[in-house]
Amino acid sequence: MRLLLAVVASEVRQLATRSADAAREIKSLIDNASSKIQSGAELARNAGTAMNEIVDGVTRVTDVLNEISAATSEQRDGIGQVNVAVTDLDNMTQQNAAMVEESATAAAELKAQSQRLAETVGAFTLRERRDSESQPAALPSASRTS
Repeated sequence: MRLLLAVVASEVRQLATRSADAAREIKSLIDNASSKIQSGAELARNAGTAMNEIVDGVTRVTDVLNEISAATSEQRDGIGQVNVAVTDLDNMTQQNAAMVEESATAAAELKAQSQRLAETVGAFTLRERRDSESQPAALPSASRTS
């Protein structure tokens, strides 16, 4: 029986040694897994921070694009107004040119009419003129009656 007890004791020691070795290996695996979990958590935090920075950057770019779009719309409207003003100026210039032509034509016609009128009137002699040419002009009287 001693022999049996010695064999059982030996088996118990081997089991205890293997159990201790397994416990150490499990502790090492748990420590390793825990370290990897902490590293993964740190990577996840860094990724989250990077994602937030990317979202902030995209938001800033979107804001800038919206400002550019608004400025472009304002410029388009301003160019449209300038276009209308230039068209109006062109129309007014054309109207002014037409009016100048009409005025020049009317002035030429008036000049021709005045020359014809002068020729027609020149053919008539006024009685006063005829008399004044034949008699000296009378002096106006210097006395006044009040």
